[in-house]
Amino acid sequence: MRLEDVYTVFWRDWVVLNRRLVKFVLSRMISPVLYLVAFGWGIGRSLPVNGGNYLDFILPGIMALNAMNISFSAVGSPLNMSRLYHKTLEEYLIAPVSPGSFVAGKVLAGALRGLISCAVIFVLAYVFGANLAVNAGFILTLALTCLLFAAMGLVAAMLINSHEDMASFNTYVLLPMSFLCATFFLPDRLPSVVRWFIDLLPLTHATYALRAIGAGLETPWLSVGVLAVYTIALLAVGAWTMIRVRD
Repeated sequence: MRLEDVYTVFWRDWVVLNRRLVKFVLSRMISPVLYLVAFGWGIGRSLPVNGGNYLDFILPGIMALNAMNISFSAVGSPLNMSRLYHKTLEEYLIAPVSPGSFVAGKVLAGALRGLISCAVIFVLAYVFGANLAVNAGFILTLALTCLLFAAMGLVAAMLINSHEDMASFNTYVLLPMSFLCATFFLPDRLPSVVRWFIDLLPLTHATYALRAIGAGLETPWLSVGVLAVYTIALLAVGAWTMIRVRD
């Protein structure tokens, strides 16, 4: 893997994003504004949770959820369409770019979209009066979350063989994580078997880590480590899928 090749793949996606950056930012404001109106002005300030209000509790969950959805969709759907329908993936396959460089460039580009979207939420949250501590550990956790789900989007795009099945992946994998992985509520009242399964999911660790750091507590390095392991494993699988397709 060469850094020049990673940069080339990343730069192509950045040029596409930069041309419609304003539209991208504005479109990413809609869901966060609705969440913040409902949970901030609606019930957020009046509902106490863990010694604070619900807005401060739910904000890290919204950021983790947004990082998952945006990073995954930024890589998954376009790459799946490119591979199956537009056949533009073949341009990379015949180019002198290694599979690892392609995977790294695509994942970095997807993670960048996720981070930009989370930055939009961060600014809006402070407008709505949220109180969130942000430090290096918070940014590291958020970046790992974006990288993880961008890599998951790449793996899904390379292994799933129809656009309809990509939609089914969102329904059966991403949607349950969106609601169960401590984003909107703590899963401590769920059955123990369900809690055990939820604790294995990456979004749970992202939410726990962001919530702890955002509340001014110590960085939960175990959760950060779990995110790192997931990310490395998905990157390795992504590189393997590219090697398989090229061969």
